[in-house]
Amino acid sequence: MHRMKLLTRYASRFEIAATARPSIFLAAAGALCLWFSAAASVHAFPWSTDMFEGAAVQPLAVAPRVMPQGTLPINGIQKMDLEQMTLGMKNPLKETPENLAHGKELFMNICLPCHGENADGNGPVAHLLQHKPTNLRTGVSKNLPDGYIYGYIRNGGIWMPSYADAMSSDERWDVIMYVRSVQAKAAEEEKKVSSR
Repeated sequence: MHRMKLLTRYASRFEIAATARPSIFLAAAGALCLWFSAAASVHAFPWSTDMFEGAAVQPLAVAPRVMPQGTLPINGIQKMDLEQMTLGMKNPLKETPENLAHGKELFMNICLPCHGENADGNGPVAHLLQHKPTNLRTGVSKNLPDGYIYGYIRNGGIWMPSYADAMSSDERWDVIMYVRSVQAKAAEEEKKVSSR
């Protein structure tokens, strides 16, 4: 009797396992098919290594067409070096109170940190610089042409960076106009002191 119960119990378990195995097999086969179909449609790791094994595309591998010298205008002014600007450029703006005021405003905002409020080269950051900024008030620049100062502002120099992106062409001329007025006042003060 006891054996009969055990056999029945094992038989029922076997029937459950026998009926469950095909469904497990079918489910596993379906999952495997889905995985293979998904893998076939995806072109990624580990099958595709194009990003690090493919040919690198180098920008400007072929040089662009070079414009002939002096033909590319920048802010309405032809590309020139400092020597060309020194010899060929004159201030096209008139000395009006508006232009002087605008030049002073630009100087105080852009030039003051290095050159100082009085344009004497003692600005608030001058002590941090490797080379002392130029004294624009009484230094060598008072004897230099406007074109030279314009070119130095636009292109920069050994100790000064370019301010081409900070000021337009007319704004650079306004700053030069203001610096010239400061130099003129300094020269008048010098005459008064020397005449005493």
